[in-house]
Amino acid sequence: MKILRLVAVGWWLQLKNRSRSSFDGLLSILYPLFFATTIFFLYRQNGDEAALVSAAVGASLMGVWSAVSTSASTTLQGERRQGTLELLVAAPTPFSLVILPATVSMATIGLWSFIVTLLWGRFAFGIPISFDQPLVFVIAAVVMTFSLGLVGFLQAMASVRYRAAWALGTLFEFPVWLVCGFLVPLSSLPDWVTPIAYLLPPTWGVSAVRAAAFGGSPWRDIALCLATGAIYAAIGVALSRRLVDSARGNATLALT
Repeated sequence: MKILRLVAVGWWLQLKNRSRSSFDGLLSILYPLFFATTIFFLYRQNGDEAALVSAAVGASLMGVWSAVSTSASTTLQGERRQGTLELLVAAPTPFSLVILPATVSMATIGLWSFIVTLLWGRFAFGIPISFDQPLVFVIAAVVMTFSLGLVGFLQAMASVRYRAAWALGTLFEFPVWLVCGFLVPLSSLPDWVTPIAYLLPPTWGVSAVRAAAFGGSPWRDIALCLATGAIYAAIGVALSRRLVDSARGNATLALT
Protein backbone atom coordinates (compact mmCIF):
# COMPACT_ATOMS: atom_id res chain seq x y z
CA MET A 1 0.00 0.00 0.00
CA LYS A 2 2.88 2.37 0.74
CA ILE A 3 4.30 1.78 -2.74
CA LEU A 4 0.91 2.35 -4.37
CA ARG A 5 0.41 5.54 -2.39
CA LEU A 6 3.90 6.74 -3.33
CA VAL A 7 3.28 6.15 -7.03
CA ALA A 8 -0.20 7.69 -6.90
CA VAL A 9 0.95 10.83 -5.08
CA GLY A 10 3.98 11.16 -7.36
CA TRP A 11 1.78 10.75 -10.44
CA TRP A 12 -0.70 13.39 -9.25
CA LEU A 13 2.04 15.85 -8.34
CA GLN A 14 3.79 15.39 -11.70
CA LEU A 15 0.50 15.64 -13.56
CA LYS A 16 -0.34 18.99 -11.95
CA ASN A 17 3.17 20.26 -12.54
CA ARG A 18 3.29 19.27 -16.20
CA SER A 19 -0.23 20.52 -16.86
CA ARG A 20 1.03 24.01 -16.07
CA SER A 21 3.97 23.68 -18.45
CA SER A 22 3.55 25.30 -21.85
CA PHE A 23 5.57 22.50 -23.45
CA ASP A 24 4.11 19.45 -21.72
CA GLY A 25 0.61 20.88 -21.36
CA LEU A 26 -0.39 23.14 -24.24
CA LEU A 27 1.99 21.94 -26.96
CA SER A 28 1.21 18.27 -26.29
CA ILE A 29 -2.32 19.07 -27.43
CA LEU A 30 -1.64 21.55 -30.24
CA TYR A 31 1.34 19.74 -31.76
CA PRO A 32 -0.53 16.49 -32.62
CA LEU A 33 -3.43 18.52 -34.05
CA PHE A 34 -1.19 19.75 -36.87
CA PHE A 35 -0.42 16.16 -37.87
CA ALA A 36 -4.03 15.09 -37.40
CA THR A 37 -5.27 17.90 -39.64
CA THR A 38 -2.89 16.86 -42.41
CA ILE A 39 -3.93 13.23 -42.03
CA PHE A 40 -7.64 14.10 -42.16
CA PHE A 41 -7.15 16.10 -45.38
CA LEU A 42 -5.24 13.20 -46.96
CA TYR A 43 -7.69 10.45 -46.00
CA ARG A 44 -10.74 12.54 -46.90
CA GLN A 45 -9.73 12.59 -50.55
CA ASN A 46 -10.71 8.97 -51.28
CA GLY A 47 -14.20 9.32 -49.78
CA ASP A 48 -13.87 6.15 -47.69
CA GLU A 49 -15.68 6.90 -44.44
CA ALA A 50 -14.40 3.79 -42.65
CA ALA A 51 -10.80 4.66 -43.53
CA LEU A 52 -11.35 8.21 -42.29
CA VAL A 53 -12.67 6.99 -38.93
CA SER A 54 -9.69 4.61 -38.63
CA ALA A 55 -7.35 7.50 -39.43
CA ALA A 56 -9.04 9.60 -36.73
CA VAL A 57 -8.41 6.88 -34.15
CA GLY A 58 -4.80 6.43 -35.26
CA ALA A 59 -4.12 10.17 -35.31
CA SER A 60 -5.55 10.59 -31.81
CA LEU A 61 -3.31 7.81 -30.49
CA MET A 62 -0.28 9.49 -32.03
CA GLY A 63 -0.71 12.30 -29.55
CA VAL A 64 -0.25 9.93 -26.60
CA TRP A 65 3.09 8.72 -27.91
CA SER A 66 4.19 12.26 -28.79
CA ALA A 67 3.56 13.33 -25.21
CA VAL A 68 5.90 10.59 -23.98
CA SER A 69 8.72 10.16 -26.49
CA THR A 70 10.65 13.43 -26.21
CA SER A 71 9.63 14.41 -22.67
CA ALA A 72 10.53 11.03 -21.15
CA SER A 73 14.01 11.13 -22.62
CA THR A 74 14.67 14.49 -20.97
CA THR A 75 13.23 13.61 -17.54
CA LEU A 76 16.54 12.95 -15.83
CA GLN A 77 18.26 15.74 -17.72
CA GLY A 78 15.68 18.15 -16.33
CA GLU A 79 16.29 16.91 -12.79
CA ARG A 80 20.04 17.26 -13.33
CA ARG A 81 19.60 20.80 -14.66
CA GLN A 82 17.58 21.78 -11.59
CA GLY A 83 20.12 20.19 -9.25
CA THR A 84 17.61 17.70 -7.86
CA LEU A 85 18.85 14.48 -9.47
CA GLU A 86 21.36 13.81 -6.70
CA LEU A 87 18.65 14.35 -4.07
CA LEU A 88 16.33 11.88 -5.78
CA VAL A 89 19.04 9.24 -5.98
CA ALA A 90 19.99 9.78 -2.32
CA ALA A 91 16.38 9.49 -1.13
CA PRO A 92 15.45 6.29 0.76
CA THR A 93 12.71 5.60 -1.81
CA PRO A 94 13.86 3.41 -4.72
CA PHE A 95 14.90 5.65 -7.60
CA SER A 96 12.69 3.81 -10.09
CA LEU A 97 9.56 4.55 -8.01
CA VAL A 98 10.40 8.26 -8.11
CA ILE A 99 10.79 8.43 -11.90
CA LEU A 100 7.99 6.05 -12.94
CA PRO A 101 5.13 8.41 -11.90
CA ALA A 102 6.72 11.20 -13.96
CA THR A 103 6.64 9.24 -17.23
CA VAL A 104 3.15 7.86 -16.57
CA SER A 105 1.95 11.44 -16.00
CA MET A 106 3.35 12.38 -19.43
CA ALA A 107 1.29 9.63 -21.05
CA THR A 108 -1.75 10.78 -19.06
CA ILE A 109 -1.39 14.25 -20.52
CA GLY A 110 -1.33 12.53 -23.91
CA LEU A 111 -4.88 11.34 -23.17
CA TRP A 112 -5.99 14.96 -23.36
CA SER A 113 -4.54 15.11 -26.86
CA PHE A 114 -6.31 11.82 -27.63
CA ILE A 115 -9.70 13.28 -26.68
CA VAL A 116 -9.12 16.68 -28.32
CA THR A 117 -8.02 15.07 -31.59
CA LEU A 118 -11.15 12.92 -31.75
CA LEU A 119 -13.32 15.97 -31.08
CA TRP A 120 -11.36 17.96 -33.69
CA GLY A 121 -12.04 15.29 -36.28
CA ARG A 122 -15.73 15.14 -35.33
CA PHE A 123 -16.55 18.85 -35.30
CA ALA A 124 -13.96 20.37 -37.65
CA PHE A 125 -14.05 17.65 -40.34
CA GLY A 126 -17.42 16.03 -39.74
CA ILE A 127 -15.99 12.56 -39.17
CA PRO A 128 -18.74 10.32 -37.73
CA ILE A 129 -16.96 9.16 -34.57
CA SER A 130 -18.80 6.18 -33.10
CA PHE A 131 -17.46 3.09 -31.35
CA ASP A 132 -18.86 -0.42 -31.24
CA GLN A 133 -17.72 -1.02 -27.64
CA PRO A 134 -17.34 2.39 -25.94
CA LEU A 135 -16.43 1.07 -22.47
CA VAL A 136 -13.87 -1.39 -23.81
CA PHE A 137 -12.53 1.38 -26.05
CA VAL A 138 -11.84 3.51 -22.95
CA ILE A 139 -10.21 0.55 -21.16
CA ALA A 140 -7.97 -0.16 -24.16
CA ALA A 141 -6.97 3.52 -24.40
CA VAL A 142 -6.11 3.68 -20.67
CA VAL A 143 -4.09 0.44 -20.85
CA MET A 144 -2.16 1.73 -23.84
CA THR A 145 -1.51 5.02 -22.05
CA PHE A 146 -0.14 3.22 -19.00
CA SER A 147 2.05 0.95 -21.15
CA LEU A 148 3.46 3.94 -23.00
CA GLY A 149 4.32 5.45 -19.63
CA LEU A 150 6.32 2.28 -18.88
CA VAL A 151 8.11 2.59 -22.22
CA GLY A 152 8.89 6.21 -21.34
CA PHE A 153 10.32 5.05 -18.02
CA LEU A 154 12.82 2.84 -19.85
CA GLN A 155 13.63 5.73 -22.20
CA ALA A 156 14.35 7.99 -19.25
CA MET A 157 16.76 5.49 -17.74
CA ALA A 158 18.46 4.65 -21.03
CA SER A 159 19.14 8.29 -21.96
CA VAL A 160 20.50 9.55 -18.64
CA ARG A 161 24.08 9.76 -19.93
CA TYR A 162 23.17 11.65 -23.12
CA ARG A 163 23.51 15.42 -22.93
CA ALA A 164 21.18 15.85 -25.92
CA ALA A 165 18.60 13.34 -24.67
CA TRP A 166 15.75 15.33 -26.25
CA ALA A 167 17.17 14.51 -29.69
CA LEU A 168 17.22 10.82 -28.80
CA GLY A 169 13.55 10.99 -27.83
CA THR A 170 12.60 12.85 -31.00
CA LEU A 171 14.46 10.26 -33.03
CA PHE A 172 12.06 7.52 -31.87
CA GLU A 173 8.85 9.48 -32.31
CA PHE A 174 8.23 9.08 -36.04
CA PRO A 175 9.55 5.49 -36.51
CA VAL A 176 7.21 4.26 -33.77
CA TRP A 177 4.26 5.98 -35.46
CA LEU A 178 5.09 4.09 -38.64
CA VAL A 179 6.18 0.70 -37.33
CA CYS A 180 3.40 0.26 -34.77
CA GLY A 181 0.55 0.79 -37.24
CA PHE A 182 -0.85 4.08 -36.01
CA LEU A 183 -1.77 5.02 -39.57
CA VAL A 184 -0.20 2.47 -41.91
CA PRO A 185 -1.28 -1.19 -41.51
CA LEU A 186 1.54 -3.60 -40.70
CA SER A 187 0.51 -5.65 -43.75
CA SER A 188 1.62 -2.72 -45.93
CA LEU A 189 5.14 -2.71 -44.48
CA PRO A 190 8.04 -5.05 -45.30
CA ASP A 191 7.96 -8.45 -43.56
CA TRP A 192 11.07 -7.72 -41.48
CA VAL A 193 9.22 -4.88 -39.72
CA THR A 194 6.61 -7.20 -38.17
CA PRO A 195 8.87 -8.87 -35.53
CA ILE A 196 10.08 -5.42 -34.44
CA ALA A 197 6.50 -4.14 -34.18
CA TYR A 198 5.46 -7.09 -32.02
CA LEU A 199 8.11 -6.16 -29.44
CA LEU A 200 6.63 -2.68 -28.97
CA PRO A 201 3.62 -2.10 -26.66
CA PRO A 202 2.06 0.59 -28.93
CA THR A 203 1.49 -2.07 -31.61
CA TRP A 204 -0.80 -4.05 -29.33
CA GLY A 205 -2.34 -0.91 -27.87
CA VAL A 206 -3.30 0.48 -31.28
CA SER A 207 -4.68 -2.91 -32.29
CA ALA A 208 -6.75 -3.15 -29.09
CA VAL A 209 -8.21 0.35 -29.46
CA ARG A 210 -9.13 -0.27 -33.09
CA ALA A 211 -10.71 -3.64 -32.26
CA ALA A 212 -12.83 -2.02 -29.54
CA ALA A 213 -13.82 0.77 -31.92
CA PHE A 214 -14.79 -1.41 -34.86
CA GLY A 215 -16.28 -4.50 -33.26
CA GLY A 216 -13.36 -6.91 -32.83
CA SER A 217 -12.13 -8.70 -29.72
CA PRO A 218 -9.47 -6.52 -28.07
CA TRP A 219 -8.74 -8.51 -24.89
CA ARG A 220 -5.79 -10.47 -26.25
CA ASP A 221 -4.18 -7.28 -27.54
CA ILE A 222 -4.86 -5.51 -24.23
CA ALA A 223 -3.13 -8.33 -22.35
CA LEU A 224 -0.14 -8.26 -24.72
CA CYS A 225 0.09 -4.47 -24.42
CA LEU A 226 0.26 -4.78 -20.63
CA ALA A 227 2.72 -7.68 -20.77
CA THR A 228 5.18 -5.98 -23.13
CA GLY A 229 4.90 -2.76 -21.11
CA ALA A 230 5.72 -4.70 -17.93
CA ILE A 231 8.82 -6.14 -19.60
CA TYR A 232 10.00 -2.64 -20.50
CA ALA A 233 9.36 -1.54 -16.91
CA ALA A 234 11.37 -4.48 -15.54
CA ILE A 235 14.29 -3.61 -17.81
CA GLY A 236 14.01 0.02 -16.70
CA VAL A 237 14.13 -0.98 -13.00
CA ALA A 238 17.23 -3.13 -13.58
CA LEU A 239 18.83 -0.28 -15.52
CA SER A 240 18.00 2.24 -12.77
CA ARG A 241 19.72 0.04 -10.19
CA ARG A 242 22.77 -0.27 -12.39
CA LEU A 243 22.75 3.49 -12.95
CA VAL A 244 22.60 4.30 -9.26
CA ASP A 245 25.31 1.78 -8.35
CA SER A 246 27.59 3.13 -11.08
CA ALA A 247 26.95 6.76 -10.11
CA ARG A 248 27.72 6.07 -6.46
CA GLY A 249 30.87 4.13 -7.30
CA ASN A 250 32.28 6.53 -9.91
CA ALA A 251 30.71 9.87 -8.88
CA THR A 252 29.40 10.41 -12.42
CA LEU A 253 25.77 11.29 -11.75
CA ALA A 254 26.25 15.00 -12.44
CA LEU A 255 27.64 14.25 -15.94
CA THR A 256 30.21 17.04 -15.67
